Amino acid sequence: MKRSKIRRQIAWEAARLMFDRRESEYYQAKMKAARYVYKGWVKPADLPSNAEIRDEIQNMSRMFDGQVEFDTKLREMRMRGLHLMTLLADYRPRLIGSVLTGHIRRGSDIDLHVFADNLEAVSGTLDYHGFRYEVERKEVHKQGELKVYRHLHIQDRYPIEVTVYPTAQAHLVFKSSITGKAIERASINELKKFLCDEYPGIQLAEEISMQEDQVDPFQVFYHLLLPLENVMQNPQYHPEGDALYHSLQVFDLACDELPYDEEFLTAALLHDVGKGLAPHDHVAAGLEALQGLISDRTAWLIEHHMEAHKLNDHTIGARARKRLQLNENYAELVVLGECDRAGRIRGVATRSLEEAIDYLRELDAQNF
Repeated sequence: MKRSKIRRQIAWEAARLMFDRRESEYYQAKMKAARYVYKGWVKPADLPSNAEIRDEIQNMSRMFDGQVEFDTKLREMRMRGLHLMTLLADYRPRLIGSVLTGHIRRGSDIDLHVFADNLEAVSGTLDYHGFRYEVERKEVHKQGELKVYRHLHIQDRYPIEVTVYPTAQAHLVFKSSITGKAIERASINELKKFLCDEYPGIQLAEEISMQEDQVDPFQVFYHLLLPLENVMQNPQYHPEGDALYHSLQVFDLACDELPYDEEFLTAALLHDVGKGLAPHDHVAAGLEALQGLISDRTAWLIEHHMEAHKLNDHTIGARARKRLQLNENYAELVVLGECDRAGRIRGVATRSLEEAIDYLRELDAQNF
């Protein structure tokens, strides 16, 4: 087999491993790919460069997601990055990585560098604007030296990673692991100019305003569900306790039934969300609060989940039963009712609210 063909095959296989999120590092991906393709030792000269793998990843993204969807997603991620950069303007933010270069793949995040001596100052800004995030301190040994990296992983429409460097490093040159050259990064003004060049006719002021008004539905779900922890239910029907615990039980059971059906699982988690708003008419209150944030199918399942109980105990009228049976989502409504009735056990272990929201968010990212 020609060396050039081996190189291309390894590059494709490594790209597939990274595109499917089975590997996150170029080196590990290319070594695993080389063992799979060549079934033995491969000369270093036959291994593809990181840049070659990156190009294959981009080709896969366009092939599987479609060119129009790929371009739309890339533009949205760039605008979302600019929006967050404006919020963090005091910390000299820089956009780096695949969103800037255009080499995004499934599951890509928006990578930002900011510069502050106080991590709490950056996190405080995120708190003020209502972002959910996790703090990670990563220790890395390089050339005998211990380096500590501070990351803020933000839960948003697209995942965002903010790396916080000391202020003194703001003017240092960062090296790319792909090219070995100075890393491509853009300040707020540089990104604005880049976007105007990349998308002729773009109205940046309007785009930024739209980002400010854009709501992350998963954050809304979280804030609507959290108060259910204090909503105690009638022990005759709900011996398990509060409404949040019940909702998480129902969600776990729903995941066992239809683990990849995002709309169904969203209905399972949110079916009782209105109990924190108007307990005596929780279905209508929940649907009103969720308007514009959920699909028509999810809304239908939530709207009729109480009727699913009547189906089970045969107290529903024949006409109402027929009306439900004619809907294409009838089978899922029956399953939702079964999960709702079964999710009432004391002391059973469940996911946390954060884990449930993250599960839905990951499904949404895969389906986008």
